[in-house]
Amino acid sequence: MDIGLNLSLSTNSIDIADIAAQAEALGFESIWLPEHPVMPVNPASRYPGSPDGSIPDYMSDMADPYIGLARASAVTNTIKLGTGITLIPERNPMLLAGVIATLDYFSGGRFVLGIGTGWLREETEIMGGDFDHRWTQTREAVEVMRALWTQDAAEYHGRYYDFPPVQCNPKPAQAGGPPVILGGNARNVFRRVVRWGDGWMPTGGNPEQIAAGRAAIDELAEASGRDPASISVTVFGQPAERELLDQLAAAGANRVIVRLASTTGEGVLEDIASIAAAVL
Repeated sequence: MDIGLNLSLSTNSIDIADIAAQAEALGFESIWLPEHPVMPVNPASRYPGSPDGSIPDYMSDMADPYIGLARASAVTNTIKLGTGITLIPERNPMLLAGVIATLDYFSGGRFVLGIGTGWLREETEIMGGDFDHRWTQTREAVEVMRALWTQDAAEYHGRYYDFPPVQCNPKPAQAGGPPVILGGNARNVFRRVVRWGDGWMPTGGNPEQIAAGRAAIDELAEASGRDPASISVTVFGQPAERELLDQLAAAGANRVIVRLASTTGEGVLEDIASIAAAVL
């Protein structure tokens, strides 16, 4: 099983180039960055990840993941570069297709597209997304990007995106484009993964939940004529506990991403070394 590292860059973070080089040297398989392009000051939405619904301060101080991963790619050779997650409804897929293809091309095919649709209605709508139908919009966006990545002249005619034949270059280094891994624990996530994704990326989850999710994906894949082995399971945001990681591997996880609690102040590189010693 592969072990990745997830972190959030802020205005006070040390250089992501130093973090990435250290992670690669220690043997991490991948490094993952999140995003919140903007954060509304007074949203009515409540954050589902905290008991009182309050939004953590760090969410309003996130550096752009693609700039960070591009910098990381320049000082590394093998570590994979992932988004955990890209908020697809908040980005124009024609622009995003070019950004992703460029990063994948110049990194030698190391990009992994972790995607989600977000929980913060106000943010999604400010950025032009259709919050109530955000997964439908996301599916179309992924179809747009895959067409642009694989066709010399791509066109698309859908509900959200409609354009005549266009060219988009460079093409990704990975044939067909980078793998698209769907985040979340929503009821329909398994069907979405099997229909148009390359993997499932739940946040948290105990080994029993991961095993149940793996079984559900396998059953749906077999029913649809798809090889279950073509669909990966990446468990996101786990503590650096070797026993837990072994249990998640036994439950069917192909990759587990452990958390780096902070990227600010002295000792960050030492923290990464401590995590590596615990899990690698």
